[in-house]
Amino acid sequence: MGHVMQSLPHALRQAATISGLALVTALSGCAADDTVAAPTPTAATATATPSESPSPTPVVTTETVTETEAIPFERVSRDDAPMDLGEEEATTKGVDGEKTLTYEVVFTDGVETSRRLVSEVVTTEPVDEVTSVGTREPPPPPPEPEPEPEPEPEPDCDPNYAGGCVPIDSDVDCAGGSGNGPSYVNGPVRVVGSDVYGLDRDGDGIGCES
Repeated sequence: MGHVMQSLPHALRQAATISGLALVTALSGCAADDTVAAPTPTAATATATPSESPSPTPVVTTETVTETEAIPFERVSRDDAPMDLGEEEATTKGVDGEKTLTYEVVFTDGVETSRRLVSEVVTTEPVDEVTSVGTREPPPPPPEPEPEPEPEPEPDCDPNYAGGCVPIDSDVDCAGGSGNGPSYVNGPVRVVGSDVYGLDRDGDGIGCES
């Protein structure tokens, strides 16, 4: 090969040399490109999947429950003929009654979830509150009595005499006697002081005896 290259003209030897260099260079580049990098190993991550535990079965129980409940009393009014109109009086006191309720109650895990009314019994009847209302018309009031006539004023009487009114005058004589007045008195009268009119003629303390 070397001998052939030397017998060739200079120009051809130069071209052959350049071509050889190019071929070597190309082969060198191809070798470099054919090199493949080995993959880097990666660690596998294992994910643990938890196993599901079974749900507990709920505990369902049924019980019979009894309760009591008050029954409110009612208020009523009743006419009362002997009572005057417009008057009211509570004659009966109201009392609440009582009833018994029976339920069927369902519990789930100890918690009430439903109830059903089975029976309802009135154990004590309520007592109504009664108010009596008067309806009687009261009689009219009696008329007021007419005023009594005022008594006529008695004439002034002499305080020296009692048992009859001996008027006070210039002179008084016994009625039916012989005296001439001007005033008279029907006897007898008692002399309790001075016999100013001389009516006790016999001095026994009694004037106008006859």
